[in-house]
Amino acid sequence: MGKIKVAIIGVGNCASSLVQGIHKYVQIPDDSEVAGVMHNTIGGYRIDDIEVVAAFDIDENKVGKDLSEAIFAEPNNTIKFAEVPKTGVIVERGMTHDSVGRYLADVVKKSPHSTADIAGILAEREVDVVINYLPVGSEQATKWYVEQILNARCGMVNCIPVFLAREEYWRNRFEERGVPIVGDLSLIHI
Repeated sequence: MGKIKVAIIGVGNCASSLVQGIHKYVQIPDDSEVAGVMHNTIGGYRIDDIEVVAAFDIDENKVGKDLSEAIFAEPNNTIKFAEVPKTGVIVERGMTHDSVGRYLADVVKKSPHSTADIAGILAEREVDVVINYLPVGSEQATKWYVEQILNARCGMVNCIPVFLAREEYWRNRFEERGVPIVGDLSLIHI
């Protein structure tokens, strides 16, 4: 079946936990119980079938670094529970819009790099699914990224409370492109 090629938007604590988990639990036997992992195999895919091929952030501490370094860069403070070798995935400069809230405005320093060609990168790397880990409240930024995701014809897992999957407008746009969107308590089957 091949790998599931994934891109991550927002290389914060949640992304750190995901990337670490992929590396920690890569060799779990199918019959093992592991805290934090409900199912070792879903639809014939295992954890080791997930391959992160792109990542986007705006923080100068993360942009330009290998994903293995960026997940531990400040202001991230997730506990390190797994060794993550160099991935070869360099964190690209994403779009800011409203993704830096007032409480982090003095903590997150925006990278001086220009916004990368997000849709181009997603298409070039043949990304299957984009995971949105932007900070809560990033509605404009999320909707901007959705346009990039749709242009590249990728599926999306929306991990923040910006309502997309339950809204007819967004659902229809994903359905028209034949790709799924999951998030905000709704699921689209394609």
